[in-house]
Amino acid sequence: MSTPLPPLLPDERLAAGAARLASRYAGSFAPETALGLLADSYARLAEHARIRTHLVVLAERLTAERLDALAHTQGLTGDRTRVLFVCSQNAGRSQMAAALLAHRAGERVTVSSAGTHPADEVEPHIAQALTEAGADLTDAYPKPLTEEVVQAADIVITMGCGDACPVVPGRRYLDWPVADPDGAPIAVVREIRDAIDAHVTELLTQLAS
Repeated sequence: MSTPLPPLLPDERLAAGAARLASRYAGSFAPETALGLLADSYARLAEHARIRTHLVVLAERLTAERLDALAHTQGLTGDRTRVLFVCSQNAGRSQMAAALLAHRAGERVTVSSAGTHPADEVEPHIAQALTEAGADLTDAYPKPLTEEVVQAADIVITMGCGDACPVVPGRRYLDWPVADPDGAPIAVVREIRDAIDAHVTELLTQLAS
């Protein structure tokens, strides 16, 4: 029986990233697994991107997140609580929630965010409001929702994505009803940030108990 050919990379620059990922996850996953997820991650990001300058870098980062999640579901990593925030575009509410929880929880929680229909970039007012609160969005980018990250989550928090949000048995689901900051002035974005931060504080209290 012939050996299946590895997936073709849509951009030759991805080869270096595939080599890095294969080395990083050696002993946990075969190089073909990393390669396949990398090609898929690039395709998913490219589907919604208007500017493709950083797609190669972002595809490698998304693939690393997916491999980390996959390792968790296979019992290859620690047992920290994993929280996934999901909204429609992953450019506003879910990004704010993820950044605030990561800022306040530190190493206690593994935080991810994703969108059912991701935008091409995080909204500038979102980054400004979070910077004011001491949270960091330097490396944030809208990400598509992937099976690996959903399966690895202990808690899935939805924020306005409706029926498009995933439902996986055995997960704890919460819905945070906060306004959509899309196109809102900075004063309104700050109010939404503070509302999300109140939910984050409540969640951390629940996790601590």
